[in-house]
Amino acid sequence: MTNGAAIASHPYRRDEVGRTLKPVDQAESVRTPASWVVVGLDNGGTCNNATVLDATGRYLVDSLVENPSLVTEGPESAIEQLAEAFHNILELTRTPLTLVRAVGLDTPGPASATGVISSKGATNFSMVSWHGFDIRSALEARIGLPVHYLNDANAAALYAHHQLFGAEAMTRSSVAAIVGTGLGGGVVQDGRVVSGAAGMAGELGHVQVPLHGVLEEGQPVPVCNCGFEGDVESIASLTGIKKNLLPYWLTRFPGHPLASEPLPQAAKQLRTYAEKEDPLALAVFEQQAKAIGKLFTIAANFTDPHAYLLGGGVVEAAPKFRQWFLNTVRENTQLRAEQQAAATFALVADLDMAGARGAAVAALEAVQSA
Repeated sequence: MTNGAAIASHPYRRDEVGRTLKPVDQAESVRTPASWVVVGLDNGGTCNNATVLDATGRYLVDSLVENPSLVTEGPESAIEQLAEAFHNILELTRTPLTLVRAVGLDTPGPASATGVISSKGATNFSMVSWHGFDIRSALEARIGLPVHYLNDANAAALYAHHQLFGAEAMTRSSVAAIVGTGLGGGVVQDGRVVSGAAGMAGELGHVQVPLHGVLEEGQPVPVCNCGFEGDVESIASLTGIKKNLLPYWLTRFPGHPLASEPLPQAAKQLRTYAEKEDPLALAVFEQQAKAIGKLFTIAANFTDPHAYLLGGGVVEAAPKFRQWFLNTVRENTQLRAEQQAAATFALVADLDMAGARGAAVAALEAVQSA
């Protein structure tokens, strides 16, 4: 099958804006391998995304290649869908199975460093059959190849690190905050993710930060779903907006159009208002940026990284707003003069593809260091 025919027949092929990729897009979006390869699989609540990275450092696809993840149907269905995603991406890129050395897999956490889902389950893995399930080993047994595991935020952080530093990635360090429904993150040192003894390093969302200068006088202390008060996720996340920030700020702007909306819908609409410089929305996002700045200040004193990376919905926002948000994070990160001269602040690139690409990078590193 030609590349064009493969794209035309592939049922879940999508580019970054969600339209079906047509054969005319093939030349710039799909390549065939120049050497042995690794595959990256990003497992999400709705879809899996797949990519291929060859030993020369080339990604063979430039767009999303998705299929339904079916995680809500339980482990057996989900593993079959991951296997399908694996074989689909090989067919699409005309990559023989014999060229694949390893697979990188990422999922949302919490999970162990070896890919065992928390005994209490997780947001995407709420069925009892997922509790304590070894998703890495199950996929490895299904496809017959070594599988290397990262959580999704760590994978995105790893890709962002390598994308930013290129050839110098293995001599550089970074800290990444990925703002979404929660707040994920990753710490990368010398080009590799710091996973920790139990695989839970880089859980930046649950770092408690000083709230002086973040909250207004009389504003209730935000509470996280994990039970912590004043951690970063309780402020800098969609959940933090819905649960903590927006209810407070609506009392300060009682006539605001969002006051008539249910909180979940209002929280999702807030970024659109911020892009239009709405005062209430900017107040909420300013508090988020300040909290992330406090987090990065703590990171500066622990790891003193070369780069502070910011990802999540803000990356997908209008350029003026996302630059304002990044600038506000930078202004609220307290660095010494020497650190300011050495450090970079940047947005995570290719966010929709960052998980699968970061998982592929981890697999490539594992093969090369074996």
